[in-house]
Amino acid sequence: MFTGIVEELGTLVVREDGADSAVLRIRARKALEDVALGDSIAVNGVCLTVTGVQPGEDGGGVWNTDVMAETLRRSSLGRVGAGERVNLERAVTPTTRLGGHIVQGHVDGVGTVVSRTPGDDWEVVRIAVPADLARYLVEKGSITVDGVSLTVSALADAPEPWFEVSLIPTTLRETTLGERAPGDPVNLEVDVIAKYVERLLGARR
Repeated sequence: MFTGIVEELGTLVVREDGADSAVLRIRARKALEDVALGDSIAVNGVCLTVTGVQPGEDGGGVWNTDVMAETLRRSSLGRVGAGERVNLERAVTPTTRLGGHIVQGHVDGVGTVVSRTPGDDWEVVRIAVPADLARYLVEKGSITVDGVSLTVSALADAPEPWFEVSLIPTTLRETTLGERAPGDPVNLEVDVIAKYVERLLGARR
């Protein structure tokens, strides 16, 4: 699992598409510290497995991961191209500070950036959310956007569901959310606790 606190911006250097899968090769530094084959790294909020590492001369390197058709279809990774930057976070350890919230790295759906409204020291970003995910959102609740743990600052269900998040300078500077423009897709993962509560209440009925 993860916490939604992005550790660094990596770069997709090579993308090899197969018939029903893809191999991604991503340049990183921080995310490769103490990495081992089989470890999990979240890429734009998608939990992926390290299948290979090529160390670099500068202390960083390039790591490989296999992405299956289901993941490509259900997340924005199907549209990420070589040269694009991606949010990276290693899986948590028992001693990790839980700075964000519990994030599984299992994308629930893809939203679309609707608008960006700059403030003095922040920026409000509005994101259209699939109707089947809107019920899991509450004001001041948690949402993961491209792997970034954020707080819902406003939301609406009609005529089309959307929510807003307020991004501080650090988030704008150190994650891909500072680069997302209206019309861009973003990976969404809702709070897993809300899904469990819904399931349990449904079983009781």
